[in-house]
Amino acid sequence: MSNPPLPVTSRYSPTTAVRVGVLGAGVVGSQVIRLMTEHADELAARVGAKLELVGVAVRRPARHPEIPADLLTTDAAGLVARGDIDVVVEVIGGIEPTKELLLTALRRGAGVVTANKALLAEHGPELYQAADAAGADLYFEAAVAGAIPLIRPLRESLAGDRISRIMGIVNGTTNYILSAMSNSGLGYPEALAEATRLGYAEADPSADVDGFDAAAKAAILASIGFHTRVGAACVHREGIADVSAADIAAARQIGCTVKLLAICERVAVGGTGSPGDGAGEPGSEAVSARVHPVMIPQSHPLAVVDGAYNAVYVEAEAAGRLMFYGPGAGGAPTASAVLGDLVAVARNKIAGGRGPRESAYAALPVQPMGDVLSRYHISLDVDDRAGVLAAVATAFADAGVSISTVRQEGRGDDATLVVVTHSAPDAALAGTVAHLAELDSVHRVTSVMRVMGELR
Repeated sequence: MSNPPLPVTSRYSPTTAVRVGVLGAGVVGSQVIRLMTEHADELAARVGAKLELVGVAVRRPARHPEIPADLLTTDAAGLVARGDIDVVVEVIGGIEPTKELLLTALRRGAGVVTANKALLAEHGPELYQAADAAGADLYFEAAVAGAIPLIRPLRESLAGDRISRIMGIVNGTTNYILSAMSNSGLGYPEALAEATRLGYAEADPSADVDGFDAAAKAAILASIGFHTRVGAACVHREGIADVSAADIAAARQIGCTVKLLAICERVAVGGTGSPGDGAGEPGSEAVSARVHPVMIPQSHPLAVVDGAYNAVYVEAEAAGRLMFYGPGAGGAPTASAVLGDLVAVARNKIAGGRGPRESAYAALPVQPMGDVLSRYHISLDVDDRAGVLAAVATAFADAGVSISTVRQEGRGDDATLVVVTHSAPDAALAGTVAHLAELDSVHRVTSVMRVMGELR
């Protein structure tokens, strides 16, 4: 005798609709609306009910003749407050008034789909709490790495595993610039100009080239991967403006390429409790989250990610090493991720349930950048005379930093020392560089860059 089916609490049936409001109709929003319209029947079949677009909030309705006029409104606050809207899709960006709009939607129980990495990195906990209190869904696959399925695999597929590292190229603009410098021999200003001409860089590229965009994404990845709330302010951030053609050439000499990486790691700590020693109970753990340029071996899978593409490399205890690769930006690719979230949230509405909630149970501390173990590649313009190498080596030894390799390039006034270190606390390495700059025999520290992995 078969068991009776379990009751499902839902106000939906195949003949009803999940009603959707969209905030923004720019590059991404317009593609979301287009895909909802063009694939309406297929989406309805996947969801189990029609996705009905009932409102689109924009600043200037006259600029959107492709959207039926009766759907357009300039009253975003009024749209999210409507009790008949089941899901709010946010693709306008920014912090305010976006945060209050989404909180309004969540507090009345509407599901929210957002692509807003800056908002999540800065105010994620407030949004998560509002979603939990109302039993509402908050999905944000498109906030990191565009079309690449990443958030859901981390949050759901790997929920039973223990992630040790998430490392990736999460900004297409900077990857295009660094690829152009490597492939064409361009300097940074020329590569940035080329990226701007082709539309890969904004008129004001600072959010990308200074690492702010990547840092927000790193905060989200670290929070999900390590079940710990990590804000954008916790992420150490460096951009690519100081990367030179000489740095690119130096990386090539040691079998590396230069990439701007977001690196999130679970690290062991434990010490005496004094500042800078990785204070904590022996055997305890912390989270390291940082964004900076790295010389990475050409044999690493991330080294071959070219142009404006994104890729994220995940290391987990049971699953091993996983690679997620694809277009990290653009209207249609990002809209694909938004639509995937919209379908998931709509299905949850129909089933009378909700998706995975925020998991912050671990509450690990964030490791200061000075405690992070790093390797440095350092180039110095020096006097070409006896005793210089000894003075340089002494500076490293005094800081407790071990040298892996050292070589001299050029003679006379063109003499350069290139030093690659073993792993040491980043603060000790930074202090050594400052000491080197003060030596009489060192004319100038021309380049300092972190190195990852084994070198040839």
